[in-house]
Amino acid sequence: MKKQNHFTRFFLIVAAILTSFFLASCSQVSKQPQEPIVKTVYGSISGSVEDGVFSFKGIPYAKAERFMPPQKPDAWEGVRKHTKFGPIAMQVNSWSSEDAMDEHKLFTVNVWTQGINDGKKRPVMVWLHGGGFSVGASDDPITDGKMLAQKGDVVLVSVNHRLNILGFLDLSAFGNQYADSANVGMLDVVSALEWVNKNIRNFGGDPKNVTIVGESGGGGKVGTLMSMPAAKGLFHKAIIQSGTLLNVMTKEKSTQVGKALVEVLGLTKDNINQINHIPYKQLVEAGNKALEKTVGLRKPGSKVMFGFGPVPDGVNLLQQPFSPDFADISKDVPLLIGTTFNELVRTVYAEKNLTMGEAKKRLINVYGDKTDQYVHLFAKTYPNYTPQDLLSIDNLFRPNTIVTADARAAKTKAPVYSYLLTWKSTVEDNSKGSFHGLDIPLAFKNIELGKHWTGTSNEAKVLADRMSSVWINFARSGNPNDKSLPAWKAYTRENGETMIFDAQPKILNNHDRELMELIKSVP
Repeated sequence: MKKQNHFTRFFLIVAAILTSFFLASCSQVSKQPQEPIVKTVYGSISGSVEDGVFSFKGIPYAKAERFMPPQKPDAWEGVRKHTKFGPIAMQVNSWSSEDAMDEHKLFTVNVWTQGINDGKKRPVMVWLHGGGFSVGASDDPITDGKMLAQKGDVVLVSVNHRLNILGFLDLSAFGNQYADSANVGMLDVVSALEWVNKNIRNFGGDPKNVTIVGESGGGGKVGTLMSMPAAKGLFHKAIIQSGTLLNVMTKEKSTQVGKALVEVLGLTKDNINQINHIPYKQLVEAGNKALEKTVGLRKPGSKVMFGFGPVPDGVNLLQQPFSPDFADISKDVPLLIGTTFNELVRTVYAEKNLTMGEAKKRLINVYGDKTDQYVHLFAKTYPNYTPQDLLSIDNLFRPNTIVTADARAAKTKAPVYSYLLTWKSTVEDNSKGSFHGLDIPLAFKNIELGKHWTGTSNEAKVLADRMSSVWINFARSGNPNDKSLPAWKAYTRENGETMIFDAQPKILNNHDRELMELIKSVP
């Protein structure tokens, strides 16, 4: 009987202990929010969490009337759910459906972070999407910020803003109310940076350590911000990926385009306000006619900016963003800048049996009597080149990037770091090369989401790990060096120091300067 009582008491004690653990666990779970909640200056929002990373999507940072500068968004009561991307800017020839576009609700940001409301000061990276100043959005899977936030404990913010004719139509000749209309798309981005400055602490970020990042048109936006007084102090470092091909309209030209468009629409200064009610597609058609009548539409391969983009008005934008450097107001901003080997060139890597003789015949059409010199310099620059390489090398972004890096390094004490991605994607039977935008999924460490671009080889994964480390390190300290890479010095014109991202990364110094100068000399 005593033995039975002993075991009964033992099991009762064990049951009591297990029950207490269970109740304590339930108590802890009940104290945790069902969904992450962050307070912004305009109201509280909830998001989602996945693999230790919180995400908040479609957060309003501004509102605006057509052609007017952005204003503060409306505040709200209670907690709003923000787990889905918001609407995107109006655009044509987009990979997004028209249902995803909203002229009035596009002003949103997305945030990924490892910590909220924890008082930590994580580096902040603000991503500006590509697509020139005409198309694009912040919801592209290859720019999902989870992997960067997870790996580097950074806060990633991406932005939607006005584009094309709604973001950059110069109507200043029709009244002071339109004084800023030619640059409202970039003023939206400034407004988003102001939102970051005021709110990012609660998302675990440091408003005093913000890096703006962009590829292609996004890189052009980074360069533009570096010449905008309103953006000064809202970012502290800059990364430009394949973004130096930007030569925007002068103020004189943009005014001409605006006048021509109003004429096409049959409006005058007296009834100009009717432009607010004209359907978007009708505006676009009128805009194309106005461009044709004035500055002309861009032709493929042209080095001149096409369509609607920011305008150097001396107030919102002090100068051409790459002329070749940026405004003095950004002279203290460290810069990481680079390109890919092939960029937008139509590659011939699919022509597996192309011979050197056949390649030279095609080159004569481009280089004429300089063809032999071109081949000689190419062999000197890239000793292991192929006939396909000769016909596929980028001839726009890399030459401009060298010019910009030279000017920047000579003018400022802030460091400049240069890179060149030469690694070729294995997708589509190795036919794509190192194409425009390939550095995006690599830098974001988004191999799985970007496998249609990068493939899923171990080589791609290793390179993505290295490149994402560089982007994270630069955002954290302004120094991209990483233990997985060779030592990397700041760029000068004399050393031409360039990190070559490939299966075996290496440092080269002024390796392609002569080749790029020859390429630039060809009309």
